[in-house]
Amino acid sequence: MTFHNRGRKWIAFILTFLVAIAFSACNPNNFKSQAAQTSQLVVSVVSDPQTFNYALSQQLPNVFGLTFKGLTTINGKGEIEPELAESWTISADKKRIEFTLRPGLKWSDGKPLTADDVVFTYNDIAFNKEISTDIRDYLKIGVSGALPQVQKMSDRQVAFILPEPFSPFFSTTTGDSTSAIAILPKHALEASVKAKDADGNPRFMSTWGTDTDPKKIITNGPYTIESYSPSQRLVFRRNPYYWRKDKQGNSQPYIEKFIWQIVESTDTSLLQFRSGGLDIVGASPTNFSLLKKEEKRGKFTLYNGGPAYGQSFITFNLNKGRRNGKPLVDPIKSRWFNTVEFRQAVSYAIDRQTIINNIFRGLGEPQNSPIDVQSKYYLAPEDGLKVYDYNPEKAKQLLLKAGFKYNAKNQLLDADNNRVRFTLLTNSGGRTGEVMGAQIKQNLAKIGIQVDLNAIAFTVLGEKLHNTLDWECYFGGLIGSGVDPNDGANVWLTEGGLHSFNQGAQPGQAPIEGRVVSDWEQEIANLYIKGAQEFDEAKRKAIYDETQRITQEYLPYIYLVNPLSMAAIRDRIHNVKFSALGAFWNIYELKVDQ
Repeated sequence: MTFHNRGRKWIAFILTFLVAIAFSACNPNNFKSQAAQTSQLVVSVVSDPQTFNYALSQQLPNVFGLTFKGLTTINGKGEIEPELAESWTISADKKRIEFTLRPGLKWSDGKPLTADDVVFTYNDIAFNKEISTDIRDYLKIGVSGALPQVQKMSDRQVAFILPEPFSPFFSTTTGDSTSAIAILPKHALEASVKAKDADGNPRFMSTWGTDTDPKKIITNGPYTIESYSPSQRLVFRRNPYYWRKDKQGNSQPYIEKFIWQIVESTDTSLLQFRSGGLDIVGASPTNFSLLKKEEKRGKFTLYNGGPAYGQSFITFNLNKGRRNGKPLVDPIKSRWFNTVEFRQAVSYAIDRQTIINNIFRGLGEPQNSPIDVQSKYYLAPEDGLKVYDYNPEKAKQLLLKAGFKYNAKNQLLDADNNRVRFTLLTNSGGRTGEVMGAQIKQNLAKIGIQVDLNAIAFTVLGEKLHNTLDWECYFGGLIGSGVDPNDGANVWLTEGGLHSFNQGAQPGQAPIEGRVVSDWEQEIANLYIKGAQEFDEAKRKAIYDETQRITQEYLPYIYLVNPLSMAAIRDRIHNVKFSALGAFWNIYELKVDQ
């Protein structure tokens, strides 16, 4: 399964989902006939949007990569560039950052976009404790979790005063990444922040839901929302006030309409793409060969952006704590899971190359790190990153060294003669998880471990992982951005909301008694705090290198494989700069032939 959770902060560029998902029974050719006078793209998305309120979103796909921007943005290489801000300065002590906005910025309703909007977004929404939003977490700095002060200097200048140097700060300003903050319109939302509902909560919490007239959603990105028909389609229209212009002074984006078809079946998506109804479809291991054969006839090009951002893994519940006197994990199994040789043996026993060959049909690469391979902070195996190539004999040796033993049936037992057996959970809606889980079950049987694969509903799995903590092992995934390792801090900080392998009690949950944080676990957390305080790039690289060495030695997550990021895109679409971030990171530059 993949957690599309904004609080996690490992999230890919918001539009990458557009290259890989499904299509509905509504025939998009109905829209193609309207395109004679209007340039447009038709794509497919897997589900309806949950909200049009940026601050409340916890979902992918969502509309915000097209509709809202931050002070900075991310280019196709994962680098930070100016967006609403044209420039910035950093003080000598690294604790004051001043942004200068571009001149003449406007909202989609033509109203000026100024420093007042920036201050409002941060102070009145992001930092407002009455508003339940994950975006506040992105700017909790250091051990204390203190927030910056945000001050207006002039209509075009804003200052951020940080409690201590915080090198990931700029990655939090890339509003088109969901691990960041986009700027919201003060004139449209201020009243809802100040007003209270019947329960005493800001009306902002129920503002700009999907039942809102789309024309009332004021945006600053390349597109506005023109119309929304639940379970059918969502239509975006070019924002005439978006700031970008090309070298000839022509307004961008060039494409007038962007149409989402809301779908359920990837098979229908492929069928409609092949019949000319879609402009893009994800190229997966199951359809790659077919698409490759039809590439010339279908007048499209297959793009390969290299390994996709993100991680797939299995992880064991290492939590030794109790709730109401009852252990979260069976103490017998907890001893196995908390034995590092056991986790290493499991990693050696997983045949990643066979997973790539059989499940991904060769279109993937082995994975070994929590940091994306595209990141400048990635530690390569040739530079010292430990890898676990398939080696069942070495796995058995590690288990024997740790006090396990085998019976006459080659079944693995612990020192007290308990059969080694555990349940691997996965999402019942995720075919990849189920197939990979079956492969892992087969691999571990070869070293005497019995795996009970249990595919359960996404909501039930989420409840176990984040609330009851009643689980032994699960197959999961996190989506990465490659911008800054600190985007994953809430995975690695010991009290982080996605520190799932040894989750602490979150606000509002029952307390956990006897939870133990390992020395190596605390060291990773300390290094993430240290890395966020360091501005020297070489020193930062060394810090995050060490975190990767520790994670691969102690294996809180046993990483599996990276699929390749691929898509089939119509040749009539020009200026495509496809990367692992997807096809539409430069949506403003794309053009289509009519």
